Amino acid sequence: MQKRSELRQLAMTCLYQIDILKQNHLTYDVDEVLKENVSVDNEFVKDLVYGVITSEKEIDEIANKYLKDWEINRLDKTGAAILRMAIYEMKYMDTPPIVVINEAIELAKKYTDEDLVKMINAVLDKLMKEL
Repeated sequence: MQKRSELRQLAMTCLYQIDILKQNHLTYDVDEVLKENVSVDNEFVKDLVYGVITSEKEIDEIANKYLKDWEINRLDKTGAAILRMAIYEMKYMDTPPIVVINEAIELAKKYTDEDLVKMINAVLDKLMKEL
C-alpha cells in the first residue's frame, strides 16, 4: 500500500496531464489518465482527481480570493494542480487541514519554485482559518 503522500503525487500528475490535454483542446478520458499513472485502483487518488475536476470552478474561485494580485490560471500547471488538490481536500475530505497544508508544501518544494511554495502556503493558511 502506498503512502498518502505518494498517492497525492500521483493525483497531482494526473491533474497536470489533464490540464495539458485541456489546454491543447485534446479529448481525454479521466479513467485512462488514472490507469496510465496509477498502478493499482485507488479510491483516494480517484476521489482527489474527480473531485478537483468536478469542483474546479469553485476551487479556482477560492484560490483567486486568496491569491494576492494573482490568479490560479497564471500559476504553472504543477503548482495549480497542487493548490487545487489541497483546496479540494481541505474543503471536501476528512483530512486535517494542517496535514493537507504540509503535504501540499512538500509537493510544491519538490516540483515548483520557492515563490510558489510561499504562495501555496499563504492561500492554504488563509483558507484553513476560514474553515
